[in-house]
Parts: sequence; structure tokens; C-alpha cells
Amino acid sequence: MLRRNVVLLGLPPRVAIFYSRARRAAARSGDRWSLESATGPRSLALLLRAARGRRRVVEIGTGTAWTTAALALADQKRRVLSFDPTVWPERDRYLRLAGPEAATRIQLVTGGGEDGPGELGWRPDMLFVDGSHDRDLTIRTFENWRPALAPGGIVAFHDYENPAYPGVSEAIAALGLEGKARGDLFFWQAA
Repeated sequence: MLRRNVVLLGLPPRVAIFYSRARRAAARSGDRWSLESATGPRSLALLLRAARGRRRVVEIGTGTAWTTAALALADQKRRVLSFDPTVWPERDRYLRLAGPEAATRIQLVTGGGEDGPGELGWRPDMLFVDGSHDRDLTIRTFENWRPALAPGGIVAFHDYENPAYPGVSEAIAALGLEGKARGDLFFWQAA
């Protein structure tokens, strides 16, 4: 247990506390899926560093909302819009662990998010793509959100160069994106 929590030290304190509580709750309830599918602490630390100062973040792929909550907890001025076609039964339990203040800055949408902001009209300064991992849907997501990005906006793709999810790396190559790979994340920045 101690070894698992040591990696949380690289996270902002509020996020580390949330992740520790979420891990404990998942372990107690036998929720292996959340433990295995949530963004790992090392990747999350990289993502949160890239998100510094970014107030409007869109996440594609809420899952059980660990990353959603972490993004909101890391900056008390940040609003997070998160899309997922599936409402996972565990999601609300983990969002409650984040507390009511963070929850007021999170908007959840049932849908894939690949069609862009639509009527929501969001102009995010960061987009975190962690949805289907399918090549074509990843391309479609990027192409539909790119025009909505604020100047200098960042797009972070999760599971880059992960052999279990080749569609992410294939999409980045097909789009011809130039950026930086850090761990299992690929970052691209708009001009």
C-alpha cells in the first residue's frame, strides 16, 4: 500500500488525497476496472503540469471520473467538460469523493464527444483525448475540436504508443501532428 501511494507524491496535494481515497474505495469494493483503467499517477502528473493555468478543459472519455475530478481539484478556477457515451455506475461514487466544490465545476455529457462542442459552444484551452482509442474516432475528435481550441490550446492524447491501443498513435501519424511524447501521453499545441 505504501509503495502504491509513494507515486502520488508527484501530484498536487488535493489530487493525491483524492486518488488515495479513490484507490482505497475501489479496492474495498472490488472495483478492479477503475483501478486498471484510471489514468495512472505518473501520467496524471504530466497531464496536470501541462494543464497549469488552463481554465477550460475538455476531457473525452470520463470513465469513472478519476481524471475528471483530478483536473478540477488541481485548479480551483478550472471548469471541466467531460464526455463519455457510457455512464459507468461507479462514476458518481468517485465524484462524491472529490467533494461538492469540485463537482460544481464539472459538467458531464453522455456522448462520445467526437462531434466537437456543438451547441455547448466551449472554447477549451486544453483537450484531453482518452476516449475510444479507435484511429478514426480519434481523428474525428481532433478534427472537430481543433477549430474550437483557444489560441495556444493544448491537446493531450492518452495511451500514445501503447500496443494495446494502436489507434491513438495511428491517428496522430495520420494527422501529421508534431508535438512531444511524454510517457504514454502525446502533446500537441495550437498556434
